[in-house]
Amino acid sequence: MAKRKETVTRVIDGDTFRTSSRKHSVRLANVDAPEKGRKGGAKATKQLKSLIQGKKVEVNTVARDTYGRAVAKVKRGRIDVNKAMAKSTKK
Repeated sequence: MAKRKETVTRVIDGDTFRTSSRKHSVRLANVDAPEKGRKGGAKATKQLKSLIQGKKVEVNTVARDTYGRAVAKVKRGRIDVNKAMAKSTKK
């Protein structure tokens, strides 16, 4: 699938966000951040916000999940957002 430059409008949690050009949210591929309300969830959400909130990112969709969300590899410039979040959410 094609890579697309998109602007992040809202970070939902530590591995999911919305962009201005999509109907469904985007989930980071290979990242399992704690959900909201779980231990580490707020920290993961804050981390992802600091990386991409309001920024232009490159979204490379690799799959779709059961909710219709794009599962994607995401970069902001040279930063691999998936790698950064996978590191920060390791248990």
